Parts: sequence; structure tokens; C-alpha cells
Amino acid sequence: MTAPSSPLLSPRPLLIAGPCSAESERQVLTTAEILRRDTAVQIFRAGVWKPRTKPGGFEGVGEPALAWLDKVKSETGMPVATEVAVPRHVEATADHGIDLLWIGARTSADPFAMQELADAIGRLCPDTPVLVKNPVVADIELWIGAIERLRDAGVRNIGAIHRGFRSLGHDVYRNHPRWSVPLELHRRLPQLPLLCDPSHIGGRRDLISPLARTAMDMGFDGLIIETHPDPDSALSDKDQQVTPQYLAEILRNLRHRSSRTATDEPLRQFRLQIDQLDSELLEILARRMAVSKEIGDYKRRHGIPVVQTERYENVLLSRIASAADMGMSEEFIEKLFASIHEESIQNQL
Repeated sequence: MTAPSSPLLSPRPLLIAGPCSAESERQVLTTAEILRRDTAVQIFRAGVWKPRTKPGGFEGVGEPALAWLDKVKSETGMPVATEVAVPRHVEATADHGIDLLWIGARTSADPFAMQELADAIGRLCPDTPVLVKNPVVADIELWIGAIERLRDAGVRNIGAIHRGFRSLGHDVYRNHPRWSVPLELHRRLPQLPLLCDPSHIGGRRDLISPLARTAMDMGFDGLIIETHPDPDSALSDKDQQVTPQYLAEILRNLRHRSSRTATDEPLRQFRLQIDQLDSELLEILARRMAVSKEIGDYKRRHGIPVVQTERYENVLLSRIASAADMGMSEEFIEKLFASIHEESIQNQL
């Protein structure tokens, strides 16, 4: 895939910010003016249509909010961006001259919806830059497929947004970053602009700054961050929005590393993948030990011995067989699970 020609996607780092939802004209214009005056943000974003998991929540103002984005352009000079999910959204944004579109994680995960959307964008506004968020599940082929549908429909300026992946059970993140997936996307599509969405990954405003720094250290091309003048009163995603003033502080402390020019880039990318995979391993081990502790509590309540030799032997044989299919040695897996088992016993005791 060739590099996009739109100047909107050219700056490094590309900084996009604004409220999760456009709630009122005053809220939108106030936020945009502060961002223009006090930050390096280049593009103003606001959700007009908000896909909610369940009915009854705030689903956005809808098309009337596009007029507020028109005012942002005329009064601040900032390009504006919003999410589209169905063809009628594309028609409305084309009528208002919205400068940049993004496609959400739910939509990118649905090939049928994605094809309809790609066809509408290719027909109505093929030169408008489009950013594709990763699907909710960690399926890189599905992510690339969504990008290819846009390309095949004639959309000429495409980028990607990493917003994390849904995880099962308790996690420190709203959506686990699984950095190895976007790094693999960059390896396979090196000319594709890749942005990070720390707001949706973290789900908490205190995580946005460290996630943003990590993304910049990895050579991401930019960030898309949610900001609100009064986050605690926001009508959607209030916990992950920061004030424009705090956003300005986050951006001042960033250091961007261009992944396009570093001479040792392949080695650095490999090392970053190792670092992130190690992080995921540690989180998985911590969850496993938490389950072991619950098992220990259960055994104590029911008078069951902590050590179950037959169970351990069966587990070990099963893991060795699975590891062999993945190309790992029996000796390595036996040592690894012996250590894990020993620590689990200590937790149960």
C-alpha cells in the first residue's frame, strides 16, 4: 500500500483531539478554541453518532452536530473529524465537508458493514482521509481486510488507529494494548500511517499519558485523544477524557521517534515486540496465580490436599504436547511449568 497523499496525514506526530461526543455547540467550540490556542493539536475530533453497547444511553446528537463542526472550521481554522458507521453518515459528512473520517472497532470487525461503508466513501468522498480502528478482537487479518476494502473501493488516503482489544476478565486496561498486533501491522504495511488511541486503551485518564509515551517510543505516527472541558460531566466515556489543559501537559512531555528513518529500526521493532510480549506474559501469569490462590482457598474449605500429583502430571503432559506443536522443546516446557507449579503451590499454601 502506497503512502497517502493527503497533507492531513503527513505531519509526524499527527495529533487529533476533542470530546468523545459533541454534546452542545458551546462545549464543542470551547474545546476547539482551547486546543487551537494552547496545544499542538492539528485536527479537532468529536463523535456525532455514538454506537452504544446497549440502548438507552446517549447515542450522540446526530447530524445537527455537524453544523457545530462547521463552526469549528470557520472560527479556528482547524480541520475536523468524526466517526462514520453506515452510508448515511458518509452522505451527511460529505455534505458538510468533514475533513477526516474514522471507522470504529465494531464496524471494522464486520466485513459486510465495512464493505457498504467503503463503497459509500469511495463513491462520495474518495479523497477524504479515513482512519480505521482495529477490530474489537485481536485479528490482524480482519483489520487489514477492512483497510483493503477501502483501498479497493477507491479511497486514496487511509491510515489506522490502534485502540486496543477486548479482554476477558479483570484487566488494568479497558482494552488491552497487545502492542505486538499494531507492530505487525506496521511491519506488513510500513507506509500506512499508524496512530494510537490511548483513551480507549486505558479507559482511565491516569493511563493516557503513559500509554501515549509508549506509543511515541514505539514510533507511532500520532495520537487521537479524547478531551472535554469538564470530563466528569461528559455524557459518554467520562472516565477516559482529560481536560484540554491536562492534554497540553501530556503533549509537551512527549518525544516522537520516527520509525521511518531510524537505521536500526528492524532491530528496535523486534525488541519492542519482545518487551510487549513479556509484559503480556507477566499479566497472564499474575492472573494464573490469582486463580491458584482461589483454588487454594477452596481446597482449605473442603479439606482437599494442596498437592494433586496426578493432576499435575496430566497438565504437564498436555502442555508439553501443545508446545511441541508450536515448535518448543519438551525440556524447556518441563522446566517452565515446574517453576509455575511450584509458585502456584506456594500461593495455595
